Amino acid sequence: MCMMTNQMTKMTMKNNIRFAFFGTSHLAVYVLEALRSAGLVPQLVITIPEKPKGRGLEAKESAADSWAKEQNIPVAHDWEKFEQESWHLAVVADYGKILPERLLAVPKHGFLNVHPSLLPRLRGPSPVRTAILRDEKKTGVTVMLVDSKMDHGPIIAQKQIELADWPPSNSELEKILMEAGGKLLAQILPLWIEGEVEAREQNHDLATFTEKFEKEDGLLDLEADAYQNLLKICALENWPGTYAFFERADKKVRVQVLVAHIEGTKLIIDSVRPEGKREMRYEEFLRSGAKPL
Repeated sequence: MCMMTNQMTKMTMKNNIRFAFFGTSHLAVYVLEALRSAGLVPQLVITIPEKPKGRGLEAKESAADSWAKEQNIPVAHDWEKFEQESWHLAVVADYGKILPERLLAVPKHGFLNVHPSLLPRLRGPSPVRTAILRDEKKTGVTVMLVDSKMDHGPIIAQKQIELADWPPSNSELEKILMEAGGKLLAQILPLWIEGEVEAREQNHDLATFTEKFEKEDGLLDLEADAYQNLLKICALENWPGTYAFFERADKKVRVQVLVAHIEGTKLIIDSVRPEGKREMRYEEFLRSGAKPL
C-alpha cells in the first residue's frame, strides 16, 4: 500500500510540472519521446519551421512541430505565449536559436538543456560529428542549466556512453546520445524541481570547442590514412557528406562517398553517388571506367 502511494505521489508530481519545450529537429524528438515515455509531457512546444523549399517556397513544419501536433500539444513559432505564461521550467534540445537573457528568466527553475557530449568537452554546434572525427570513443550526454553563453552553464547530470562498435555513423551516435539524454533528463527533471539535485560549475579550463562544417570539409584524399578517412565518412554523413574526384571518359567527376569500411589497413568503399546520378555500389561505378584522381 505504501509503495503504491509513493508511485501515485510521483505520478501526480510529474503531471503537475508545467514546462515548455524548445526544440526543432528529429534530435529534439528523441528527447520528447523519452520524456513522454516517463510521463513528462510539455504544455507547449516552441519550434522553428524549416526554411521554405520547392517551387511553391512553402515552409515545412519541423519534426518537433509534427510530434507535438500528433500529441495534441500546442505549438508556437515565437516566444510570445511562453513569455506571457508562468512555468516551472523550460527544456531546450536542438532548438536552433540562441535564447536571450530575458527569456532565461521566465521559468522559475530556469532552462535545462540536453547536450550530446561530456561537457566541458565539445561545446558548440557539432559535438557528435566532431566526437567521431576526433576519434573520441569516450563520449556521453550532459543535462545542464542554461546561462547566457553557449554550452557554458552549470552541469546537473552526466552519463558516459561507450560503444562496442566504433566508429558509428553520425546518425547512429546522435540517436544513441539524444535518447540517453532524454532518459537522463526524465530522471533529473522532477528532482531538480524539488531541489534534490544541485548544479555544479563546469571546469572552463578543460573546455574544447566544435565548429560548423562546410561542404569543402568533406573532401577525401583516398591515398591518406584509411582509418582517418573512415572517421570522416562516418562523421560527415548526410551533411556535408564526403566526396572524392574521379576521372571517367576524360572528364573530372565529383563523387559522394556514402558508406565504407576497413579491411586490415585498407579503406573499402561500399557505395557512392556520382554527381547527378543515383546511388550505386562502388564496384559498379568502377566498371564504368572511373579512376580516382
